[in-house]
Amino acid sequence: MRKEDRNIYISNVDLDEAINMYFSKLKFDSINFEEIDVYNSLDRVTVDPIFAKKSSPHYNSAAMDGIAVLSDSTMGASEVKPKTLELNKDFIYVNTGNVIDENYNAVIMIEDVMEMEDNKVQIISPAYPWQHIRPIGEDIVYGEMIIPSNHKIRPMDIGALICGGISKLKAIKSPIVSIIPTGNEIIENIDDIEKGKILDSNSRVFENLVIKYGGIPNRYSPQEDNYESLKNTIDNASKNSDLVVVNAGTSAGSKDYIVKVIREIGEVVVHGIALKPGKPTILGIVNNTPVLGIPGYPVSAYIVFEEIAKRLILKLNGLEKEEEEVYEAVLSKRLVSSLKHKEIVRVNLGYVGDKLVATPLTRGAGVTMSLVKADGLIEIPRNTEGIEAGNKVSVKLLKSMNHIKNSLVSIGSHDIVMDIIANKMNLSSGHVGSMGGIMAIKRGEAHIAPIHLLDTNTGEYNISYIQKYFKDEKMILIKGVKRLQGFIVQKGNPKNIKGFNDLSRKDVCYINRQRGAGTRLLLDYNLNKLDINSDDVIGYEREMNTHMAVAVTVKSESADTGLGVLSVAKAMDLDFIPVCYESYDFLVRESSLNDEKIKGFIQVLKSIEFKNEVQKLGGYGFDNIGKIIYI
Repeated sequence: MRKEDRNIYISNVDLDEAINMYFSKLKFDSINFEEIDVYNSLDRVTVDPIFAKKSSPHYNSAAMDGIAVLSDSTMGASEVKPKTLELNKDFIYVNTGNVIDENYNAVIMIEDVMEMEDNKVQIISPAYPWQHIRPIGEDIVYGEMIIPSNHKIRPMDIGALICGGISKLKAIKSPIVSIIPTGNEIIENIDDIEKGKILDSNSRVFENLVIKYGGIPNRYSPQEDNYESLKNTIDNASKNSDLVVVNAGTSAGSKDYIVKVIREIGEVVVHGIALKPGKPTILGIVNNTPVLGIPGYPVSAYIVFEEIAKRLILKLNGLEKEEEEVYEAVLSKRLVSSLKHKEIVRVNLGYVGDKLVATPLTRGAGVTMSLVKADGLIEIPRNTEGIEAGNKVSVKLLKSMNHIKNSLVSIGSHDIVMDIIANKMNLSSGHVGSMGGIMAIKRGEAHIAPIHLLDTNTGEYNISYIQKYFKDEKMILIKGVKRLQGFIVQKGNPKNIKGFNDLSRKDVCYINRQRGAGTRLLLDYNLNKLDINSDDVIGYEREMNTHMAVAVTVKSESADTGLGVLSVAKAMDLDFIPVCYESYDFLVRESSLNDEKIKGFIQVLKSIEFKNEVQKLGGYGFDNIGKIIYI
């Protein structure tokens, strides 16, 4: 080959610029999908959000080894006056996970039981209703979103999907990646090694990286440096693949044909990147398929694959490039721990200002969803009582830092509409009640706080509380949805519950929301108006953190009623007695209004798609949704 025929005019384009140029020429909007078995879904990417078809656990079960009792039969037990119980009359023995018979409503730990003769035991303290019992839906609630769309399925996700009754799901088809090693000197068989021959290791590395990043490798045997043969091979591969990776033959050697082949049968977008090693990389397109020419030196090959091929494979899977590292974060909530154990705590993460905030999730050993929702893990060492709020902690990421930086941190009241929003943008959501949300904003640990706080003097929602807790600060309230609150009751309303007066009845068991929740304030407001003492409400002290958890408690008949929104009653096929419409709005600092995440959030609220999806739930209104009120 003459000197002028060599590929000596190699450019030196900036890596990011080259990738942007290349990706702008490619089409990623026609990604195909298929239905697959959940058992074979590891590392596949979801097409749609997946909602639970059943609750987990799906029966009331013992949370401890011990004895199952009827709580009423244990009343009056004390150290001074122990209570004697008889086997099969007053109690039965249960192990962790056993079904709790309908004749019993509490479990006493075996450590707290003194065994006697004649199948009798003694206890020295009473059991409260549903003590040490895992109710239906404690982990996963029917209708709850398990994972969103465009989500890469992990091992813990498969466990949650199975527990949620999912057997099949729609996933993006894994991209087929053809790998073509080239060079007269390249051989496959280690026994054929001789001077001047090089074993083909790069294509094997590529093959496994393709699998790791979610593709299906189609590895060719090494191809000789023959122009026409290479042209036919690359042309055919491009027609039967989603990505073609050609290894070697990309530089300025006399037999480096790849750039000319791609130029003849397709388009060369970039030849030469400002990357060392890896400069003679080729970014090409043949038959509308990306063809990547990667240098032959092993280090160059690996670096270029990681920087470009990885991004292409992920993009073809509907994903972006991810990185896993350990970061320093500020703990938003005090964590108490046993001195006996090293504890791994699941957390949600998000940047508020320049501060990475870690918000602990549910810590129960049986709560699978806390792993699904977690952004990272922190460790509480043994012989440590805990970590105080505001302290710095090291976090191991379970999701990419890019995802976390682009996440809107929401801490406050729960509503099912937050699942719909989370499927339309990166949302890190913590459910701590409306007052908990106000405190999170005050401490600078959240971007927004969903709140619905009733002013018992004016009947107005939210504004007076903001004025009280942010006297000298400029705040805004983004108007959200109007939602219908009421009593969630069992089908047919067997207890004939009509209103708050019925909660003082001895045959009615209530399920409450946690302190600081707007729904709890609504209850207390109405009890006070009717001069009903909370001590007279059976179940008042039993708390749940979400409307869905209240609904599933009623569904499982471990409570007769609880306050919640119409949408969750419908989702659980329960009856509903309306009480009032309330304002479910979003508290934000005025200084955050120009944050792109806040702008994106308002855009989602105002979108027709959001309104249409919420409307299907029932019990919502959209007056002034997205309107900004300055306070």
